[in-house]
Formats: sequence, structure tokens, C-alpha cells
Amino acid sequence: MRLTSFYPVICTSRLRESRDFYTGLLGFEPTFEADWYVSLRRLGPPAYELALLDHGHPTLPAAYRAPVRGLLLNFEVEDVDAEWDRIVVRGGRPPELPLRDEDFGQRHFIVADPDGVLIDVITPIEPSGAFADQYVGTSAG
Repeated sequence: MRLTSFYPVICTSRLRESRDFYTGLLGFEPTFEADWYVSLRRLGPPAYELALLDHGHPTLPAAYRAPVRGLLLNFEVEDVDAEWDRIVVRGGRPPELPLRDEDFGQRHFIVADPDGVLIDVITPIEPSGAFADQYVGTSAG
């Protein structure tokens, strides 16, 4: 298979609030907006895409017309401490997981979008010895 694009589509019960979350907090810009679907892009390089779909729209098979559950999106950034300050301290967004270092090689925190999609904001750090050995094909940290 030769891919020409790949992006997640989040089924949401709060389309407008979710659009505002991803544009206001994470810097995405709408490229298409309807009352049932919003396509978002964050210019790069590299460019990133994300879409939001009203969970009740008939384009979805009937058995799957429900808001998303159990989704975690990772956003790697250069300075997670600066993003903590911007999003949580000054921005007032409540953390679902406070800023912390993980032995597996991340300094991160987690916030949630309007439907409960978890947004994990991460800066890679050097992993502890036990975890460093588990990285495959790349240098750890």
C-alpha cells in the first residue's frame, strides 16, 4: 500500500468545542468546516492533520455512532515545561496527569479535550538503564 495521507478522525459529541480546543490550544487551523465535520491542519514542516466528526452522522456505520473513548494523542514538543506553563499554569486547563519525568524516557503531562480525548504533551528525556535497553533500532532519549 502506498499512503498519500494519514490522519485521525475523532468522533465527537462536541464538535464546535473540540474545534476551538484544537485551534486555540494546539495551533491547528480549519481547512474545511461543516455542521458535522471539521478538517484541521497544523502547518509545519512537517504538517499535521486531524479531523472532527459529529458522532451521530450517517457517514458512520450505525453500530459505531458514539463519541470517542479511550484515545490518547501524543504531541512531542521541544519544551514541555514551557507548554505546561502556557496550557495549565497560565491557560487554566486542568491537568489529568501533572508534569513529571518517566523512567521510560519522557517528561510529560496530560490534559483532556472536550470529549475526554487525552492529550499527552511530551519532551523525550534520557530513559533509565532498564528502559534504555528496550529501545529498538534507534538511540534512546
